[in-house]
Amino acid sequence: QTHPPTTHTRNPTEAGFYSVHVHPTMASDLTSAPPTGRKAVLFFWASWHADSAPRGSIDRVFQTLASSGASSSGDVDFYRVEAEAVPDLSLKYAVTVVPAFVLLDAAGTIVDRVDGGDDVPRLTQAVSALSSRGAPAAAATTAPSATAPAPDASVSQEDALNARLKSLINSSQVMLFMKGVPTAPRCGFSRQAVECLADAKISFGTFDILTDEDVRQGLKQYSDWPTYPQLYANGELIGGLDIMKEMSEEGDLAEQLGVAKSGAVIGGGAGAEESLDDRLKKLVNRHRVMLFMKGLPSAPRCGFSRQIVEMLDEEGASYDSFNILEDEEVRQGLKKYSDWPTYPQLYVDGDLVGGLDIVKELKEGGDLTDLVKG
Repeated sequence: QTHPPTTHTRNPTEAGFYSVHVHPTMASDLTSAPPTGRKAVLFFWASWHADSAPRGSIDRVFQTLASSGASSSGDVDFYRVEAEAVPDLSLKYAVTVVPAFVLLDAAGTIVDRVDGGDDVPRLTQAVSALSSRGAPAAAATTAPSATAPAPDASVSQEDALNARLKSLINSSQVMLFMKGVPTAPRCGFSRQAVECLADAKISFGTFDILTDEDVRQGLKQYSDWPTYPQLYANGELIGGLDIMKEMSEEGDLAEQLGVAKSGAVIGGGAGAEESLDDRLKKLVNRHRVMLFMKGLPSAPRCGFSRQIVEMLDEEGASYDSFNILEDEEVRQGLKKYSDWPTYPQLYVDGDLVGGLDIVKELKEGGDLTDLVKG
């Protein structure tokens, strides 16, 4: 039996998606998550990442997988997702780097994932395993010998969830898993945890466990900690509210966590704008060379940020960075503070240098080395 040629379809009203499919009947229009009932491979890419962009080397690998024997069962759909164009899906599947491959069973559950494009054999094996994976209902009616793969499938789901939890925990230097969000906590313990961190002037990321039952239940087992909120610093579990209170009573919480203070304060009113200015002033002076960007130097979340990181790294510059995607107050406030409307923004000795275009001009003119190395 031969298959029709691989085809690509794209709905121009749905930015970020086009499906790669072997059979014409596998085509589908997507607006959020792929429909359940069929297994799927989601390939998250970015236009600024040449290898994962259309016709790049990783894109060609993905297209080959979509039309190869790995998908010969015909029950696996292959989708490309432009990570930055569809942020809701990137968040749903905890995508923090591109390329990333998320493999879903017919129920829409993550059974495996591959972050990065360096290990093609690993990706090929994962797709092949997904293709040969039986439907959940079939396992109950097959002979006992046919149920043997079930434990492996269970382990695979657990590994995929653990990988997602690890990614979430490390998405910010200080990460709080709570009920609700900092501006609207959904329980008293979470509210107190937010206040504790803010009083200590610690910048932190959060995850609302009420929005994701897999994370809510999985993190209890992953961390061996049965309650919420849970605080992590530098990827390590600190504990819950009681531990946070004890540490605060013993001394400087930021120092004990091994993180720098951000100068953040709680409150508003007449002094709020002045307090934000004070915080921004401390942030731009946190390091002699300070970069405000989308994402982290190790995992930029936009092409402009990636390019400026590459230039600083090429210069061998020592610099610190701040992920403006983690703090909306800083993201909006710094635009006014610096009178510069876009990101990334580079500061040296507390003074704004500019954005990507200016840094490029400095590099082309040979002035960037002296500026960042002093």
